[in-house]
Amino acid sequence: MSSSVSRKIAVTCTALGLAAIGIAASANPADAQWRPYGWGPPGYYPPPPPVVAPPPPVYYAPPAYYAPPRVWVPAHWRNGYWVPGHWS
Repeated sequence: MSSSVSRKIAVTCTALGLAAIGIAASANPADAQWRPYGWGPPGYYPPPPPVVAPPPPVYYAPPAYYAPPRVWVPAHWRNGYWVPGHWS
């Protein structure tokens, strides 16, 4: 007889639990109309402005610098003076 009573209690608790889960999981309409400064109709306040990201910074790479080619100037006379060989 005790198993019959405990089985009825288990079935009752299971039924109440499933009913509670069903009520909690049911879709509730999200039409709360309470506003920070009082009662107002839905959609009364304008939507917030869209978030606009700032433009990326402009970066101009400096022009590539290529050193002028250097050439070997052999030794020579210039205006009566001897000039040893050197790189230009």
